[in-house]
Amino acid sequence: MSATADTKAASGAASSVFTGPEPPRWEDYSRCTHCGLCLNACPTFRVLGEEMDSPRGRIYQVAQADAGRLPLDRQLFTHLDRCLDCRACETACPSGVEYGKILERARGELERHPELARRSGVARRLRAYFFDRVLTSPAAMRRQAALLGFYQHSGLRALARASGVLRLLRLAGLEALAPEIDRAPFVAEMGRTFPALAADGQPRPGAPRARVALLAGCIQRVAFAEMNRATIRVLQYCGCEVAVPADQGCCGALHVHAGRRDQARALAAANFPLAGYDAVISNSAGCGAVMKEYADLFAGDERRQRAREFAAKVRDVTEFLDELGMPDGVLRPVPRIVTYQDPCHLAHGQKIRLAPRRLLGRVPELRLMEMARADACCGSAGIYNVVHPEIAGRLLQEKMDTIAATGAEWIVTANPGCMLQLRAGARQRRTGQRVLHVVELLALALPPAERR
Repeated sequence: MSATADTKAASGAASSVFTGPEPPRWEDYSRCTHCGLCLNACPTFRVLGEEMDSPRGRIYQVAQADAGRLPLDRQLFTHLDRCLDCRACETACPSGVEYGKILERARGELERHPELARRSGVARRLRAYFFDRVLTSPAAMRRQAALLGFYQHSGLRALARASGVLRLLRLAGLEALAPEIDRAPFVAEMGRTFPALAADGQPRPGAPRARVALLAGCIQRVAFAEMNRATIRVLQYCGCEVAVPADQGCCGALHVHAGRRDQARALAAANFPLAGYDAVISNSAGCGAVMKEYADLFAGDERRQRAREFAAKVRDVTEFLDELGMPDGVLRPVPRIVTYQDPCHLAHGQKIRLAPRRLLGRVPELRLMEMARADACCGSAGIYNVVHPEIAGRLLQEKMDTIAATGAEWIVTANPGCMLQLRAGARQRRTGQRVLHVVELLALALPPAERR
């Protein structure tokens, strides 16, 4: 029995400082043998060099809190809040510790005590507005996007940057990370169904190879519309009928990461009817990872079976396309040198590494140059680069160094958050590198008629 298990057995659950309905589970954290193989895989440990900011250290703190030997205090909050939830430690762990489940349940406990965060009144209101209103309402998301888009496209952004007011207000770093708002958001496509296509771009005769539902995402609708459109086009050319249900909502992934589990369940359940399709396609690695793990989110809930059925249908778009197989002769040459960045929740959460690379390998004349530590976190991690800009900035610079060593003209990844972070890195270094989702690159290789 491990030291952690001894601690739990000796103290008993009654002494735990966790009082919520979903505390971290002993059967999860007791599997940690404290071997330390996770340390070098952990981005915050590499940057800060602190044991308590490593997976092993955080698990130890959770175990001690569950044993009543560590209080729910500011120190515990700080160490758990600093975690990127990249789950690289899960890949490194020889004992199969599912660290993400431990962290997210612990954050759920801390979310019950917001005073520990010591956020300012403005920060609390902004956070509540983001989680309670913007992410839960497509209309609110569009309104906020319209304001940001006006700032970006009207000349105000250029004026603000040139005047130095952003630096004066200490907003330059935050403003640089803001997504570029689409002039043509992903709105007209909602509620439509797109037919399967043959290699010549005409409607595919007979039945489609699959009927799938596309999760349009939240921010993807206003800042990654072309990525969604590319996803549809590539799926069509693979012989799929693609539905974009109008009544879909947020998947709750960011809420899960933040410990807002009740909100996440309400959002998730609203999407369960999509399980009626052959597959539910996600082009966001973070969203896909959470949706595939809905069974844990709904543990002890009467809707758990429906959550399991939905999760069984979820496929990352690269995973689905690789399984289905791209038709021969459809993709045209793209004579570029590219490098691929593994999104954390695709490589470590969903264990998908080869599928994106195999898809890129299907594009004629495309040269893939592997970067060192391709699966190391770039520092995006949802809203982490906003909450912890210093740590995120260090990780981004490490990532841009490894990218520079490849000589790549384009940077390819498979997650919107990573795309935002890598675009910021390319702007900072003035490399002129284009940052693309895998499906966007595949769409560029489709016949010209489909790129209008």
